[in-house]
Amino acid sequence: MTNAIVLLKIRNDRINRVAEELVEIDGVSEVYSVAGQYDLAVVIRASGDSQVASLVTEQILKAEGILSSETLIAFRAYSRYDLEHIFSIGMD
Repeated sequence: MTNAIVLLKIRNDRINRVAEELVEIDGVSEVYSVAGQYDLAVVIRASGDSQVASLVTEQILKAEGILSSETLIAFRAYSRYDLEHIFSIGMD
């Protein structure tokens, strides 16, 4: 599995609409509105690099209102949440 984060700058009047469109794409697991130099952070979980490339170039970047993008390919995942979630099963 290949994970990627796509950082997007969006025209101000299209941020919510683009986020709603992107979250419906198969392979896009989450879309976050963020503060800073980017407007949206899109998390992709794909079968490989070629699927990431296809998702970014053939689907995500076709959304109207995108001004620029930067794609980050993840090498490793470090997550405290996943460990806490696993060990908290059944503990209320």
